[in-house]
Amino acid sequence: MTPSQQDACRRSTESEIARSAAENLLGDFSALLQQLGVRGISPAFDPPATATAAQPIDVPALQGFLEDYYAQVLLPVDLPAIAGAFERGRRGETRELIALDRQLAQESRLAPFAAASRKIGGAELRRMKPMRGERTVQRYLTAVESGQADGWHMLVYGLTLAVYSFPLRQGLLHYARETVSALAFAATGAKQFFDPACQGLVRGILARLPAAVEKTLPAPAAHDPIPLLTLS
Repeated sequence: MTPSQQDACRRSTESEIARSAAENLLGDFSALLQQLGVRGISPAFDPPATATAAQPIDVPALQGFLEDYYAQVLLPVDLPAIAGAFERGRRGETRELIALDRQLAQESRLAPFAAASRKIGGAELRRMKPMRGERTVQRYLTAVESGQADGWHMLVYGLTLAVYSFPLRQGLLHYARETVSALAFAATGAKQFFDPACQGLVRGILARLPAAVEKTLPAPAAHDPIPLLTLS
């Protein structure tokens, strides 16, 4: 095998590891959302109750909930947080990552998701503990374990993408798709989730994600400092 082939093989392996780590994190978060049910984690958005055989899904209510999450949390908070963690992880800026973590702790829009986010983010960070050579991971984990940071799952996800050099654009799109789908599933239940009306609603939101992700990608030059989030 030539050096170029070896390098290509290494990059492919790292990409698969990154995808696996990111999917594990999102899978755990999605499962927890479904276990808790939407009403239990997000009362601020007044979501529809989990569907039952006696209570069919109210599609307009589901649309209102998903649109609120899309406009109030996903676009202005989650995606910029992931991009910020990615850049700080890529640059080894642990202090800035912890500052971003503390900033998110003051964001009221994340309060309904806080417990689930911290639980999943902390668990994924602990899985990364054997990566002794990744100083940013180790220092962030130490900060979380000492109570100086919360370990939000969005930041851990962004850090994971950076550690494995996974493309940010692809990672953001994957996160957005999986989270929107998980919230819809949590609100409807397995049977109603696959109802054509529900599927059409979810597909319509997913179709808007690529354009939203493009707006989230960082624009400053490599030598410019990355500012803290500007939450709208």
